[in-house]
Amino acid sequence: MIKAFVLIVVDPARTIDVYNRLKAVDGIAEVYQVMGPYDIVAVVEVPNLTDVPAVISRHIRAVEGIESTTTCVTFPENGGS
Repeated sequence: MIKAFVLIVVDPARTIDVYNRLKAVDGIAEVYQVMGPYDIVAVVEVPNLTDVPAVISRHIRAVEGIESTTTCVTFPENGGS
């Protein structure tokens, strides 16, 4: 399983709406409202690295009210410690 953290800047008037819409997206395992330079953090979990761009471009960036995103993809687990 591949995990990516998507740091999202949102139009302040749309934060709750964006949060609720992201919670319903396939491929997003968790969504948090946060304080700081970003407004929302979404945790994407998909089977393959090649699935990450589709979730971001088709399902996250398509949500009205999102101004920008920054994505941090985790290294795949290798079974070692």
